Amino acid sequence: MLSAIIDSGGLGEGAAALNKSQPSVSRSLAMLEKRLGARLFEKGKRPLRPTELCQTLAEQGRVVANASEAAQTAAELYSGGKAGTARIAGTPIFMDGVISGMLASFQSAFPDVTIHQTYGYLPELCEQLSVGNIDLAICPVKTNAVPPKLSFKPILRGRNVIACAPSHPLARKSAFKLEDIAAYPWIAPPAGSPLYEDLRMALQSIGITDFRVSFTGGSLASIFSVMAGSNSLTVLPYSVVFMQSTTKIITALPVKLEHPERELGLLWDADRPLRPAVKRFHKFLEAEFTDLAQRIDEKGRQDVWRR
Repeated sequence: MLSAIIDSGGLGEGAAALNKSQPSVSRSLAMLEKRLGARLFEKGKRPLRPTELCQTLAEQGRVVANASEAAQTAAELYSGGKAGTARIAGTPIFMDGVISGMLASFQSAFPDVTIHQTYGYLPELCEQLSVGNIDLAICPVKTNAVPPKLSFKPILRGRNVIACAPSHPLARKSAFKLEDIAAYPWIAPPAGSPLYEDLRMALQSIGITDFRVSFTGGSLASIFSVMAGSNSLTVLPYSVVFMQSTTKIITALPVKLEHPERELGLLWDADRPLRPAVKRFHKFLEAEFTDLAQRIDEKGRQDVWRR
C-alpha cells in the first residue's frame, strides 16, 4: 500500500493503483499509523511527503510484492507445463536420429523446462519407469506386448529401410537387382538392439541369407561416419533416414523390406501421475509425430516403397 501511494504520487492515485477506494486506503493508513505509533507521511505537506519510516516500509513492501509476483508467475508456469523437469529415456538410434531434433524445438518454445535424457532398451526402460527414475520412455514396442502397469501410446509404425551413403554405387544406379545388394558389407546395429534382429529378418525377406558384417555396435554418429567412408549398407528405421534428409549424409535404397511388428511409442507408468511439464512434452511429441508420419508416408511412397 505504501509503495503504491509513493510511486503513484498521491493517496487518490495510490488507491486507484490498488483498485480500492480512497476512503478505504485512508482508513488502512490511519490504522497502520496507530499500530506503529508514528506518522507515515509528514503532516500538512502537499503533495504527500513520506517519512523516513514510510520509505523504509515501502521498500520492504516492494520486495514482498515482487517476490509474490515472481512466485505467482513460477506457479503458473509450472502448472501450465511451461517450467519444471521431464526425465525421458529411449533407444539410442531413435533418440539420436529422431527425438534429439524435437527436443531442441521443444526447448526453444519452453526454455524453462529442463530435460534429463538417458538411453536404454525396452527391459531397462520398463524397470526405470517402474521405480520412478524416468517419467517417459520412447521406444519401439509390440502393441500386444506392453508390460503390465504401463501405458503405451503408439506414435509411429515400424518401417525399416536399407540405408547407405548417397555416394554408394547402388544409390547412384537408376535400377538394380536384389542380388546386387549381397556383394556389399553390412553395418550391424548394437547387440541387444531390436534393429539387430531386424537386419537378419529384412535380409531374409529379400532372399539374402549369407552376408558379411564389417562393423558392429557403435553410436548412430559412428554408423554415419563408417557409411560415409565405405560402401557399407545397414538397416535403419526410415524415420531416422528421413530426418537426415537435409544433411544429405544418408539415403534409403528403393527396396521393400518386411517391416517389424512394432510401433514406436510413448511408455509411462499408469499409476504415477505425470507432472505438467511431462504432460506438455508428451502432447508435443504426439503432435510432432502426427506431422512426421504424414511426411514419411508421402516421401516413402515416392522414393522407397515404389519397387
